[in-house]
Amino acid sequence: MPSVICFDLEGPLSPQDNAYEVMGLFENGLRIFETISRYDDLLALEGREGYEAGDTLALIAPFLVYHKISEEKITEVSKRAMLVDGAKELILELQTRGWEVYIISTSYEQHAHNIGLQLGVPSQKVHCTRFPLNRYIEEFEGQDTTLVTNVEKEILEMYPPINDMKVKMRLDRFFFGDMPKTPFGRVMEEMEVVGGARKVKAAQIIADEHDIDLRDLVVVGDSITDFKMLQAVNDSGGLAVAFNGNQYAIPYATIGLATTNMMELLKILDPWKKGRREGVIKEFGKRKDKKDPYIHVLEDRDNFEDVISIHKKVRNIVRGRAAKLG
Repeated sequence: MPSVICFDLEGPLSPQDNAYEVMGLFENGLRIFETISRYDDLLALEGREGYEAGDTLALIAPFLVYHKISEEKITEVSKRAMLVDGAKELILELQTRGWEVYIISTSYEQHAHNIGLQLGVPSQKVHCTRFPLNRYIEEFEGQDTTLVTNVEKEILEMYPPINDMKVKMRLDRFFFGDMPKTPFGRVMEEMEVVGGARKVKAAQIIADEHDIDLRDLVVVGDSITDFKMLQAVNDSGGLAVAFNGNQYAIPYATIGLATTNMMELLKILDPWKKGRREGVIKEFGKRKDKKDPYIHVLEDRDNFEDVISIHKKVRNIVRGRAAKLG
C-alpha cells in the first residue's frame, strides 16, 4: 500500500497568506481583506448553504479585478514568500522514502504552483483554486465599478471588524444582494475555491487514484479551511495532523504538532508507518512536551485550551502577521 500525505499549503509549508499580501498591492487593501476574512469566518461558522471556509478568495476576486491586479502580480508576490523551516527538506526526505506527496490548497493557482515548484511537488499533485484573473480584467474593462468603489469606503468605515453583526448585515447585502446583479457577480459565481468540503473532495480523489481509503491518508492542516478535511480523515481512522493549528482546526485532528521546523513531522510519521494510527497514539499518548516540538494526542480530549494556547504562540512565530487571520 502506498504512503500518501496531503499538505495544506499556507501554514504548514509557507507562512505567507498570499491573498492577504496580494490585497496589499492597492491602498487600504489589507484592511479590506481583514474585514472580508472575518465575514468569511462568520459565514463558515453559521453553515450557510453552499458556502465553504476559504471562500474569501471568491469574495475578494471582484476587488482584484477592479484594481487590475494581474496574475503576474500574484506570482510576483508569491515569489517573495518564504518556506517554513524544514519544509523542503521534509518533502525531499518523504519522496526519497517513497511517499506520495500532495498539496491541497485554498490558494490561487499562481501561488500554489509556484510554492509547489520550489518544494519539488509537481503541478499535477497540487489541488488549488483556479483563477483566470487576466481574462476577467480584460472582459470587465469599462464596466461600471461604482458599486465596488462605494462598498470599499463602507468596509473601511467598519474597520477594525469587531462588530460582527454590522459586518455581516452590510456584506450580506453586498455579496448576496447587490453583486450578483452586476457583471462582477460572475467572477464570484465561477470560482470554486478549494476549501472546506472541497478539500475533502480533493483528498478523496487522491485516495481513489491510489486505490486506498481516507483511513489510509495522512493530512496536515492548520486552520478553518482545513477542519472538514481533518475531521473526515480522522473520523475514517486516518491520521489528521494539526500543524501550528488554530481553534478551528485543533478539535478535529488526531494529533497536534506545534513547532518551528517541519522536519519534526517525521517523529509522527515514523510510528504511523510502523503501527498506523494506533502506533502514533501509543507513542505520544502520555507525552508532555515542555519545549518545541510540542506533540499532543487530540483524540478523546474534552478540553483543547492548553493545546490551542501553545499552538498560538508557535503559530505567531512561524506565520507572522498572517497568524491573525482565521
